[in-house]
Amino acid sequence: MAVRHVPHALASTANEHTQLVLDGTKVHLHEDRIRAWERGERIAPITIDMALTRACNYGCVFCYAMLQENERHPITVEVMERFLTDCAELGVRAISLVSDGESTLSPAFAYTIKRGHELGISMACGTNGFLLTRDKVEELLPCLEYLRINFDAGDPEAYSRIMGVKPEWFHQVVRNIRDMVEIKRRDDLDVTIGMQMVLMPQYGDQILPLARLAVELEPDYLVIKHCSDDEKGSLGVDYSRYRELYPLLEQAEAMSTERTRIAVKWSKIESEGTRSYARCYGAPFILQVSGSGLVAPCGMLFNERYRKFHIGNIVHDSFKDLVLGDRYWEVMSYLASPKFNAKRMCGSLCLQHKTNEYLDAMKKGLVVLQPHTGPPPLHKNFI
Repeated sequence: MAVRHVPHALASTANEHTQLVLDGTKVHLHEDRIRAWERGERIAPITIDMALTRACNYGCVFCYAMLQENERHPITVEVMERFLTDCAELGVRAISLVSDGESTLSPAFAYTIKRGHELGISMACGTNGFLLTRDKVEELLPCLEYLRINFDAGDPEAYSRIMGVKPEWFHQVVRNIRDMVEIKRRDDLDVTIGMQMVLMPQYGDQILPLARLAVELEPDYLVIKHCSDDEKGSLGVDYSRYRELYPLLEQAEAMSTERTRIAVKWSKIESEGTRSYARCYGAPFILQVSGSGLVAPCGMLFNERYRKFHIGNIVHDSFKDLVLGDRYWEVMSYLASPKFNAKRMCGSLCLQHKTNEYLDAMKKGLVVLQPHTGPPPLHKNFI
Protein backbone atom coordinates (compact mmCIF):
# COMPACT_ATOMS: atom_id res chain seq x y z
CA MET A 1 0.00 0.00 0.00
CA ALA A 2 1.27 3.45 -0.86
CA VAL A 3 2.73 5.57 1.90
CA ARG A 4 0.38 8.45 2.70
CA HIS A 5 3.07 11.04 3.21
CA VAL A 6 6.82 11.36 3.19
CA PRO A 7 8.11 9.92 6.53
CA HIS A 8 9.63 13.25 7.48
CA ALA A 9 8.79 15.55 10.35
CA LEU A 10 7.91 18.52 8.18
CA ALA A 11 5.47 16.45 6.17
CA SER A 12 3.32 16.11 9.31
CA THR A 13 2.28 19.69 9.92
CA ALA A 14 -0.91 21.26 11.21
CA ASN A 15 -4.13 20.55 9.43
CA GLU A 16 -5.12 23.98 8.06
CA HIS A 17 -8.73 23.56 9.13
CA THR A 18 -8.09 22.48 12.71
CA GLN A 19 -4.57 23.88 13.30
CA LEU A 20 -4.02 20.75 15.33
CA VAL A 21 -0.82 18.71 14.95
CA LEU A 22 -1.51 15.08 15.83
CA ASP A 23 1.27 13.39 13.84
CA GLY A 24 4.40 15.51 13.76
CA THR A 25 6.62 17.86 15.71
CA LYS A 26 6.47 21.55 16.51
CA VAL A 27 10.10 21.88 17.59
CA HIS A 28 10.90 23.99 14.51
CA LEU A 29 8.56 26.69 15.86
CA HIS A 30 11.10 27.31 18.65
CA GLU A 31 13.97 28.68 16.61
CA ASP A 32 15.49 30.51 19.58
CA ARG A 33 15.91 27.30 21.57
CA ILE A 34 17.33 25.38 18.61
CA ARG A 35 19.85 28.13 17.86
CA ALA A 36 20.96 28.20 21.50
CA TRP A 37 21.42 24.40 21.37
CA GLU A 38 23.47 24.73 18.18
CA ARG A 39 25.73 27.22 19.98
CA GLY A 40 26.34 24.67 22.71
CA GLU A 41 24.35 26.46 25.39
CA ARG A 42 22.76 24.55 28.26
CA ILE A 43 19.14 24.97 27.27
CA ALA A 44 15.98 24.24 29.25
CA PRO A 45 13.51 21.76 27.77
CA ILE A 46 10.69 23.26 25.73
CA THR A 47 8.30 20.52 26.87
CA ILE A 48 8.45 18.25 29.91
CA ASP A 49 6.36 15.09 29.90
CA MET A 50 5.95 13.82 33.45
CA ALA A 51 3.78 11.94 35.90
CA LEU A 52 3.03 12.77 39.52
CA THR A 53 2.95 9.13 40.61
CA ARG A 54 3.93 5.70 39.32
CA ALA A 55 0.59 4.32 40.52
CA CYS A 56 -2.35 3.59 38.24
CA ASN A 57 -5.92 2.41 38.78
CA TYR A 58 -6.03 0.68 35.37
CA GLY A 59 -4.25 -2.40 34.03
CA CYS A 60 -4.02 -1.80 30.27
CA VAL A 61 -2.57 -4.69 28.28
CA PHE A 62 -0.42 -2.31 26.22
CA CYS A 63 0.99 -0.36 29.18
CA TYR A 64 4.65 0.56 28.70
CA ALA A 65 4.90 1.68 32.34
CA MET A 66 5.40 -1.92 33.46
CA LEU A 67 8.76 -1.76 31.67
CA GLN A 68 9.79 1.48 33.42
CA GLU A 69 10.05 0.45 37.08
CA ASN A 70 12.50 2.42 39.21
CA GLU A 71 12.83 3.37 42.87
CA ARG A 72 9.72 5.26 43.90
CA HIS A 73 9.62 8.54 45.84
CA PRO A 74 6.43 10.48 46.68
CA ILE A 75 5.93 13.68 44.69
CA THR A 76 4.23 16.12 47.05
CA VAL A 77 2.76 19.59 46.63
CA GLU A 78 5.96 20.99 48.16
CA VAL A 79 8.07 19.12 45.60
CA MET A 80 5.93 20.44 42.77
CA GLU A 81 6.05 24.02 44.01
CA ARG A 82 9.84 23.89 43.92
CA PHE A 83 9.89 22.08 40.57
CA LEU A 84 7.40 24.42 38.87
CA THR A 85 9.22 27.51 40.13
CA ASP A 86 12.46 26.10 38.71
CA CYS A 87 10.74 25.37 35.40
CA ALA A 88 9.42 28.92 35.14
CA GLU A 89 12.84 30.39 35.93
CA LEU A 90 14.57 28.13 33.41
CA GLY A 91 12.12 28.91 30.62
CA VAL A 92 10.31 25.56 30.34
CA ARG A 93 7.32 26.33 28.13
CA ALA A 94 5.01 23.37 28.61
CA ILE A 95 4.35 20.47 30.98
CA SER A 96 2.18 17.50 30.05
CA LEU A 97 1.08 15.19 32.85
CA VAL A 98 1.33 11.86 31.03
CA SER A 99 4.51 9.77 31.40
CA ASP A 100 4.49 6.54 33.46
CA GLY A 101 1.64 6.93 35.96
CA GLU A 102 -1.95 8.11 36.39
CA SER A 103 -1.44 11.64 37.71
CA THR A 104 -5.08 12.12 38.71
CA LEU A 105 -4.34 9.78 41.65
CA SER A 106 -1.81 12.23 43.10
CA PRO A 107 -2.75 14.68 45.88
CA ALA A 108 -0.63 17.22 43.96
CA PHE A 109 -2.64 16.88 40.71
CA ALA A 110 -4.96 19.89 40.85
CA TYR A 111 -2.31 22.07 42.50
CA THR A 112 0.21 21.29 39.77
CA ILE A 113 -2.13 22.24 36.93
CA LYS A 114 -3.32 25.46 38.55
CA ARG A 115 0.11 26.55 39.79
CA GLY A 116 1.81 25.79 36.48
CA HIS A 117 -0.84 27.79 34.65
CA GLU A 118 -0.40 30.64 37.12
CA LEU A 119 3.35 30.69 36.39
CA GLY A 120 2.71 31.01 32.65
CA ILE A 121 3.59 27.41 31.74
CA SER A 122 1.34 25.70 29.19
CA MET A 123 -0.28 22.77 31.00
CA ALA A 124 -1.85 19.57 29.63
CA CYS A 125 -2.88 16.14 30.82
CA GLY A 126 -3.26 12.64 29.42
CA THR A 127 -5.34 10.38 31.66
CA ASN A 128 -7.72 7.44 31.74
CA GLY A 129 -10.28 10.02 32.86
CA PHE A 130 -12.01 7.87 35.47
CA LEU A 131 -11.51 10.31 38.36
CA LEU A 132 -12.18 13.46 36.32
CA THR A 133 -15.75 13.92 37.41
CA ARG A 134 -17.67 17.09 36.68
CA ASP A 135 -16.56 19.04 39.76
CA LYS A 136 -12.88 18.45 39.03
CA VAL A 137 -13.28 19.27 35.35
CA GLU A 138 -15.03 22.55 36.20
CA GLU A 139 -12.00 23.48 38.30
CA LEU A 140 -9.22 22.45 35.92
CA LEU A 141 -10.35 22.89 32.31
CA PRO A 142 -9.67 26.66 32.29
CA CYS A 143 -6.04 25.96 33.24
CA LEU A 144 -5.33 23.35 30.53
CA GLU A 145 -4.39 23.66 26.87
CA TYR A 146 -5.43 20.09 26.21
CA LEU A 147 -6.99 17.20 28.07
CA ARG A 148 -6.64 13.79 26.43
CA ILE A 149 -8.51 10.69 27.56
CA ASN A 150 -6.96 7.28 26.88
CA PHE A 151 -9.83 5.17 25.62
CA ASP A 152 -9.23 1.92 23.75
CA ALA A 153 -12.54 0.28 22.93
CA GLY A 154 -16.03 1.04 21.72
CA ASP A 155 -18.02 -1.08 24.17
CA PRO A 156 -17.85 -1.89 27.91
CA GLU A 157 -16.76 -5.51 27.57
CA ALA A 158 -13.86 -4.81 25.22
CA TYR A 159 -12.91 -1.76 27.31
CA SER A 160 -12.78 -3.98 30.39
CA ARG A 161 -10.68 -6.62 28.65
CA ILE A 162 -8.15 -4.22 27.10
CA MET A 163 -7.89 -1.65 29.89
CA GLY A 164 -8.07 -4.02 32.84
CA VAL A 165 -11.01 -2.52 34.73
CA LYS A 166 -14.66 -3.29 35.46
CA PRO A 167 -17.02 -2.86 32.48
CA GLU A 168 -19.04 -0.22 34.33
CA TRP A 169 -15.99 2.06 34.37
CA PHE A 170 -16.58 2.51 30.65
CA HIS A 171 -19.85 4.29 31.41
CA GLN A 172 -18.27 6.51 34.06
CA VAL A 173 -15.56 7.74 31.68
CA VAL A 174 -18.10 8.26 28.88
CA ARG A 175 -20.13 10.40 31.31
CA ASN A 176 -16.98 12.35 32.24
CA ILE A 177 -16.15 13.03 28.58
CA ARG A 178 -19.71 14.27 27.96
CA ASP A 179 -19.28 16.68 30.88
CA MET A 180 -15.91 17.91 29.59
CA VAL A 181 -17.35 18.67 26.17
CA GLU A 182 -20.42 20.37 27.62
CA ILE A 183 -18.39 22.56 30.00
CA LYS A 184 -15.96 23.58 27.27
CA ARG A 185 -18.79 24.71 25.01
CA ARG A 186 -20.77 26.37 27.79
CA ASP A 187 -17.81 28.47 28.92
CA ASP A 188 -16.24 28.87 25.45
CA LEU A 189 -12.91 27.53 26.75
CA ASP A 190 -9.80 27.29 24.58
CA VAL A 191 -8.90 23.83 25.90
CA THR A 192 -8.73 20.98 23.37
CA ILE A 193 -10.48 17.79 24.49
CA GLY A 194 -9.29 14.60 22.86
CA MET A 195 -9.52 10.84 23.01
CA GLN A 196 -6.64 8.49 22.24
CA MET A 197 -6.56 4.85 21.22
CA VAL A 198 -3.27 3.01 21.70
CA LEU A 199 -3.79 0.38 19.04
CA MET A 200 -2.34 -3.10 19.33
CA PRO A 201 -2.91 -4.98 16.04
CA GLN A 202 -4.97 -7.74 17.69
CA TYR A 203 -7.59 -5.21 18.79
CA GLY A 204 -8.32 -3.84 15.34
CA ASP A 205 -11.99 -4.82 15.72
CA GLN A 206 -12.38 -1.86 18.10
CA ILE A 207 -11.31 0.81 15.60
CA LEU A 208 -14.71 1.50 14.05
CA PRO A 209 -16.81 1.08 17.23
CA LEU A 210 -14.55 3.57 18.98
CA ALA A 211 -14.70 5.98 16.05
CA ARG A 212 -18.50 5.85 16.18
CA LEU A 213 -18.42 6.52 19.93
CA ALA A 214 -16.13 9.51 19.44
CA VAL A 215 -18.45 10.97 16.81
CA GLU A 216 -21.30 10.61 19.30
CA LEU A 217 -19.40 12.19 22.23
CA GLU A 218 -17.97 15.01 20.07
CA PRO A 219 -14.55 15.67 21.58
CA ASP A 220 -12.27 17.74 19.36
CA TYR A 221 -10.45 14.67 18.17
CA LEU A 222 -9.85 10.96 18.42
CA VAL A 223 -6.27 9.98 17.61
CA ILE A 224 -5.35 6.38 16.87
CA LYS A 225 -1.70 5.62 17.47
CA HIS A 226 0.80 2.78 17.48
CA CYS A 227 1.86 0.84 20.57
CA SER A 228 5.48 1.34 21.60
CA ASP A 229 7.66 -1.57 22.68
CA ASP A 230 11.11 -1.83 24.22
CA GLU A 231 14.24 -3.00 22.42
CA LYS A 232 13.57 -6.56 23.61
CA GLY A 233 10.01 -6.63 22.27
CA SER A 234 8.63 -7.30 25.75
CA LEU A 235 5.04 -6.34 24.85
CA GLY A 236 5.10 -8.50 21.74
CA VAL A 237 3.93 -5.83 19.28
CA ASP A 238 3.97 -7.20 15.72
CA TYR A 239 4.36 -4.00 13.72
CA SER A 240 3.91 -5.76 10.38
CA ARG A 241 0.29 -6.56 11.32
CA TYR A 242 -0.72 -2.90 11.28
CA ARG A 243 -0.81 -3.14 7.48
CA GLU A 244 -3.84 -5.42 7.73
CA LEU A 245 -5.69 -2.62 9.52
CA TYR A 246 -5.10 0.16 6.99
CA PRO A 247 -8.60 -0.14 5.42
CA LEU A 248 -10.25 0.09 8.87
CA LEU A 249 -8.08 3.04 9.83
CA GLU A 250 -8.97 4.83 6.61
CA GLN A 251 -12.67 4.19 7.27
CA ALA A 252 -12.28 5.64 10.75
CA GLU A 253 -10.66 8.82 9.46
CA ALA A 254 -13.46 9.20 6.92
CA MET A 255 -15.93 9.35 9.82
CA SER A 256 -14.54 12.74 10.92
CA THR A 257 -17.12 15.49 11.38
CA GLU A 258 -16.99 19.26 11.70
CA ARG A 259 -16.82 18.83 15.48
CA THR A 260 -14.61 15.75 15.81
CA ARG A 261 -11.51 14.97 13.82
CA ILE A 262 -10.47 11.32 13.70
CA ALA A 263 -6.77 11.03 12.91
CA VAL A 264 -4.34 8.16 12.58
CA LYS A 265 -0.65 8.56 13.37
CA TRP A 266 0.25 7.18 9.97
CA SER A 267 3.92 8.15 10.02
CA LYS A 268 4.65 6.01 13.07
CA ILE A 269 2.34 3.15 12.16
CA GLU A 270 3.81 2.89 8.66
CA SER A 271 7.39 2.99 9.98
CA GLU A 272 6.79 -0.46 11.54
CA GLY A 273 8.92 0.39 14.55
CA THR A 274 12.04 1.50 12.66
CA ARG A 275 14.06 4.71 12.86
CA SER A 276 15.80 6.73 10.15
CA TYR A 277 18.27 8.26 12.64
CA ALA A 278 20.94 6.91 14.96
CA ARG A 279 21.58 9.92 17.22
CA CYS A 280 19.11 11.18 19.82
CA TYR A 281 19.04 14.98 19.64
CA GLY A 282 15.51 15.44 20.93
CA ALA A 283 15.87 14.76 24.66
CA PRO A 284 17.10 18.27 25.62
CA PHE A 285 14.01 19.70 23.92
CA ILE A 286 11.36 17.25 25.19
CA LEU A 287 12.44 15.73 28.50
CA GLN A 288 10.66 13.09 30.55
CA VAL A 289 10.28 12.77 34.32
CA SER A 290 9.00 9.60 35.97
CA GLY A 291 6.21 9.51 38.51
CA SER A 292 8.95 8.51 40.95
CA GLY A 293 10.58 11.92 40.47
CA LEU A 294 13.40 10.41 38.38
CA VAL A 295 14.84 12.71 35.71
CA ALA A 296 16.04 10.81 32.65
CA PRO A 297 16.29 11.72 28.97
CA CYS A 298 13.22 9.71 28.06
CA GLY A 299 10.72 7.25 29.46
CA MET A 300 12.33 4.33 27.72
CA LEU A 301 15.34 4.84 29.99
CA PHE A 302 13.44 4.98 33.31
CA ASN A 303 14.04 1.34 34.26
CA GLU A 304 16.75 0.63 36.82
CA ARG A 305 18.77 -1.26 34.23
CA TYR A 306 19.44 2.09 32.50
CA ARG A 307 20.92 3.74 35.58
CA LYS A 308 23.85 5.14 33.60
CA PHE A 309 21.35 7.52 31.95
CA HIS A 310 19.70 8.66 35.20
CA ILE A 311 20.38 12.27 36.11
CA GLY A 312 18.71 12.98 39.45
CA ASN A 313 15.36 13.15 41.21
CA ILE A 314 13.14 16.20 41.65
CA VAL A 315 12.05 14.94 45.07
CA HIS A 316 15.58 15.47 46.40
CA ASP A 317 17.28 17.70 43.83
CA SER A 318 16.74 21.17 42.45
CA PHE A 319 15.56 20.74 38.87
CA LYS A 320 17.26 23.98 37.93
CA ASP A 321 20.58 22.71 39.27
CA LEU A 322 20.12 19.43 37.39
CA VAL A 323 19.44 21.10 34.04
CA LEU A 324 22.39 23.44 34.38
CA GLY A 325 24.69 20.76 35.82
CA ASP A 326 27.43 18.67 34.25
CA ARG A 327 25.74 15.28 34.73
CA TYR A 328 22.65 16.32 32.72
CA TRP A 329 24.75 17.43 29.75
CA GLU A 330 27.10 14.46 29.92
CA VAL A 331 24.07 12.21 29.39
CA MET A 332 22.60 14.40 26.64
CA SER A 333 25.95 14.60 24.84
CA TYR A 334 26.36 10.83 24.98
CA LEU A 335 22.95 10.29 23.34
CA ALA A 336 23.92 12.68 20.54
CA SER A 337 27.31 11.05 19.98
CA PRO A 338 28.51 8.16 17.77
CA LYS A 339 28.75 6.06 20.96
CA PHE A 340 24.95 5.82 20.98
CA ASN A 341 22.81 4.21 18.29
CA ALA A 342 19.07 4.72 18.71
CA LYS A 343 18.36 2.14 16.00
CA ARG A 344 19.48 -0.72 18.21
CA MET A 345 19.82 0.69 21.74
CA CYS A 346 16.27 2.08 22.16
CA GLY A 347 12.73 0.85 22.19
CA SER A 348 10.42 1.67 19.29
CA LEU A 349 8.74 4.95 18.45
CA CYS A 350 9.56 6.99 21.55
CA LEU A 351 8.05 10.32 22.56
CA GLN A 352 11.01 12.16 21.02
CA HIS A 353 10.76 10.30 17.69
CA LYS A 354 9.31 13.07 15.49
CA THR A 355 11.53 15.72 17.10
CA ASN A 356 14.52 13.48 16.47
CA GLU A 357 13.52 13.07 12.82
CA TYR A 358 13.44 16.82 12.34
CA LEU A 359 16.67 17.61 14.19
CA ASP A 360 18.49 14.75 12.46
CA ALA A 361 17.34 16.02 9.07
CA MET A 362 18.47 19.51 10.02
CA LYS A 363 21.89 18.24 11.11
CA LYS A 364 22.23 16.42 7.77
CA GLY A 365 21.26 19.52 5.81
CA LEU A 366 18.02 18.00 4.54
CA VAL A 367 15.91 20.80 6.01
CA VAL A 368 16.74 24.41 6.80
CA LEU A 369 15.41 25.98 9.96
CA GLN A 370 13.50 29.12 9.05
CA PRO A 371 11.34 31.58 10.99
CA HIS A 372 7.73 30.45 11.10
CA THR A 373 5.24 32.60 9.23
CA GLY A 374 1.50 32.67 9.66
CA PRO A 375 -0.52 31.68 12.72
CA PRO A 376 1.05 28.97 14.88
CA PRO A 377 -0.72 25.63 15.32
CA LEU A 378 -2.51 24.83 18.53
CA HIS A 379 -0.40 23.78 21.51
CA LYS A 380 2.78 25.24 20.07
CA ASN A 381 4.74 24.60 23.27
CA PHE A 382 3.96 20.88 23.29
CA ILE A 383 6.50 19.94 20.67
